[in-house]
Amino acid sequence: MDGYPGVIGGDSTKQQERHYYLLSELQTLVKDLPSSFQQRLSYNTLSDLALALIDGTVYEIVQGLLDIQHLTEKNLYNQRQKLHCEHQGLKQDLARKHKEALQSCKSHNLALLKSNQQAEQEALETRVRDEQRMMDKKIVAEIDQKVIDQQNTLEKAGVPGFYITTNPQELTMQMNLLELMLKLQQKESQSGIL
Repeated sequence: MDGYPGVIGGDSTKQQERHYYLLSELQTLVKDLPSSFQQRLSYNTLSDLALALIDGTVYEIVQGLLDIQHLTEKNLYNQRQKLHCEHQGLKQDLARKHKEALQSCKSHNLALLKSNQQAEQEALETRVRDEQRMMDKKIVAEIDQKVIDQQNTLEKAGVPGFYITTNPQELTMQMNLLELMLKLQQKESQSGIL
């Protein structure tokens, strides 16, 4: 077969050939998935997926979503690292302050100073833990929103199997479908079809 550059409108024979090619490739790739997911991917689902992939637009959409996801993940990682560095700075400042206070403390005030320093240390640890927990919740919420945005975009693009859900089994199925599309895109790119 010749290459299959994005077939748009035009020759229905070429579209049909491309559909059969994509369907055959998807059927081959599905064999690498766990059997429980293989069983859920019917011939009709794979055929509909092949139809959605014919002109290459879905590949571009998936690549765009992947780029956005990577930027989001990098941004969230950097935010968390910044918070971690701020916390390290606060801990170092407190340790330095405590050391200086201990060095200049009169012996009769030592017990009171140590008690106050222990309370300050515990307060800082509580603050750090709370801020990290809030940051982690924010990260999870933002990633969850990205998943919903991706599901919505792929559903609107007519990609079978994609709709907004939080069901872990359905999410895994959608990740498997994405993996199939990415592997097929990679194979087509390497063979010069795309």
